[in-house]
Amino acid sequence: MRILVTGGAGFIGSAVVRRLIDHTDHEVLVFDKLTYAGVLSSLGPVSDSPRYQFVHADICDAEAVGASLRAFQPHGVLHLAAESHVDRSIDGPGAFIQTNLVGTYVLLQEVTAHWRSLSDEARNAFRFHHVSTDEVFGSLGDEGLFSETTPYDPRSPYSASKAGADHLVRAWGHTYGLPVLVTNCSNNYGPFHFPEKLIPLIIIRAINGETLPIYGDGSNIRDWLFVDDHARALLTVFEKGTSGRTYNIGGNAERTNLDVVRTICTLLDQLLPRNDSASYLDQIEFVQDRPGHDQRYAIDSSRIRTELGWKPSVDFEEGIDLTIRWYLANRHWWQSILDARYSTMRLGVA
Repeated sequence: MRILVTGGAGFIGSAVVRRLIDHTDHEVLVFDKLTYAGVLSSLGPVSDSPRYQFVHADICDAEAVGASLRAFQPHGVLHLAAESHVDRSIDGPGAFIQTNLVGTYVLLQEVTAHWRSLSDEARNAFRFHHVSTDEVFGSLGDEGLFSETTPYDPRSPYSASKAGADHLVRAWGHTYGLPVLVTNCSNNYGPFHFPEKLIPLIIIRAINGETLPIYGDGSNIRDWLFVDDHARALLTVFEKGTSGRTYNIGGNAERTNLDVVRTICTLLDQLLPRNDSASYLDQIEFVQDRPGHDQRYAIDSSRIRTELGWKPSVDFEEGIDLTIRWYLANRHWWQSILDARYSTMRLGVA
């Protein structure tokens, strides 16, 4: 197939593109605005493939979207383009409304026009797969899991914009018949993760001898999913999922933020001991909590397991070890980001 991937230079998007080129025969067109978090070097491992193409453009630009659809003639679209950092949405929600809501609307309009131009057979085989987050469901108490039928209750500008995009995609499916799929995933981690997110931020600040900020008391819980497992799940849904269906994707690896940071510090003590023989744990610092910080997320991924046969293959202990080793071995990748556009300083204080 020919697959158009929006946001393919981002963290999850680039993992999907690498998997598409390395493990399938599909042709891929990456459509990416290259915002601060779009890193072309994340696509370096596959950029020489004859099945890979790249277009530098914004999903809010209807003319650019339409031109790419006409030129590439995709059999489907994987939509990952989004502003995704909660802290940044607190500081500047406008970019999230523009990209996540308006951009998704523009993309849906142009893709629907393309889809209507196809033959009956191609229309029936086409799919528009929208990649979303578990944050649209709000916050859980001590027990329970998010399922595909959990009511939406977004709490941040980021999650509200993604919730709106989810609703737009489903509305285009119901109203116009566009074959749509929606997936909602838990927190991803792994290689090529932009340094503003918790796990790479802690690894990099620890290596650089800086304090390791933990919001509040560190008791907030997230379900962690290794990014390559997520990429595999997305392709499984894209190729085998039932049109109109939603699939939750989780790693079944709940950890408090404090536990995550302690695990990173303990592994770094083994892999890269400090010169003064002290522990990286000594660098931990508790800071003012994030405004409106959701307490707990946890995913019930039984639908994708039962219907499509997917399950995570990398547990948290293995995944975090792989991730830390990758950041230690690829300082050139993240150092260039720090030098050019990101200082690892606190965002989203409001």
